[in-house]
Amino acid sequence: MKILVVFYSLDGNTRFIAENIAKVTGADLLELKPVKAISGKSFMKYFWGGRQVVLKQKPELLPLEKDPKDYDLLFIGSPVWAYTFTPPLRTFFSKYNIKEKKIALFCCHGGDPKNTLINMAEALTGNEIIGKIDFLEPLKHLTDNSAEKVKNWAKDLVKM
Repeated sequence: MKILVVFYSLDGNTRFIAENIAKVTGADLLELKPVKAISGKSFMKYFWGGRQVVLKQKPELLPLEKDPKDYDLLFIGSPVWAYTFTPPLRTFFSKYNIKEKKIALFCCHGGDPKNTLINMAEALTGNEIIGKIDFLEPLKHLTDNSAEKVKNWAKDLVKM
């Protein structure tokens, strides 16, 4: 089974989870990178990121290094912005029209994920959602064993 982990990460939390999934499953990694990236260094990231979410913007992405259609199982991850997934994922979902795949969804958040995973699943209609999981700032809460939690979750899903 060919496995791909697709993700967008601004502060590194989602990247951390994606890399742990790839380690345990042998998956390839595909990081979504907008042409015009938001800087994660200042407080303004919340304004610009939230604005993109509210306006349902679809920022242009750099060309993908891997074709998701070549894979059987996709793990797809996003930070939570304004209680939903990020605009780079909105672009990915609309541009690449993923269908008839097994999909596992994950997100990282600083508070409450609200409907993020539900919204992601709705954007991926026509696929089999085999799992969903969220993480509270895994890089800040390393003692919560997020790495072990995600590895066990991913291993269980790959066995399905």
